[in-house]
Amino acid sequence: MGDGKVGVVFVSHSALIAEGLVDLARQMAPTVNLVPAGGTDAGGIGTSFEKVSAAISEADAGHGVAVLCDLGSAILTAETALDFLDDVLRARVRVVDAALVEGGVAAAVTAETGGDLDAVESSARSAVFGPVSEAPAGAAPAAGGAGFSRTVALTNKDGLHARPAAEFVKLANTFAARVTVNGKDAKSLLGIMALGLVQGTDVTIASADPEGEDAVNALAELVASGFGES
Repeated sequence: MGDGKVGVVFVSHSALIAEGLVDLARQMAPTVNLVPAGGTDAGGIGTSFEKVSAAISEADAGHGVAVLCDLGSAILTAETALDFLDDVLRARVRVVDAALVEGGVAAAVTAETGGDLDAVESSARSAVFGPVSEAPAGAAPAAGGAGFSRTVALTNKDGLHARPAAEFVKLANTFAARVTVNGKDAKSLLGIMALGLVQGTDVTIASADPEGEDAVNALAELVASGFGES
């Protein structure tokens, strides 16, 4: 698992937190090497140099590893572990200053889509729950009907929760065209989840890009399918 993809390590003072985050992220990134490194060697609250070092080695598939931490001393442990890696491995491992939950989920999904280490780090750093980011400039159809758009009803019972949102974002990222969903960036997992789209909501997928029609149609069909949950 994880061949050709960036791995992600979750470092927490609690083994339960680290393991729970891996379980959560794996729902959206099933083929990425996601490895927990939580708690002390004796199973207590704290961090372990040995656990972090082993987790980095396990997560590495040759394309880089993003390490996310919960508290300051966890960062110190991770940075110390990096100092003891061989030069080749150390060069492709980064301790990412990002929110452990939101950043870790965003990092995992970007890795799942094949993003490189730079893209994974950028996703993790920019991931926050708060005001939903607007779509990139030029992503929405121009006034007067330019571009392509389709509106479909969200049919799955639980709405656009984590798993279908991840499927949507992964599909959106297979297209070069810029696309929006209800006016927001269709390639932003946390942005889409923050929309809070529930069953019965109309979802408008649009693109102003000349090559955006295929992306709009594919994403609209995915939503109309109910993500296999209807």
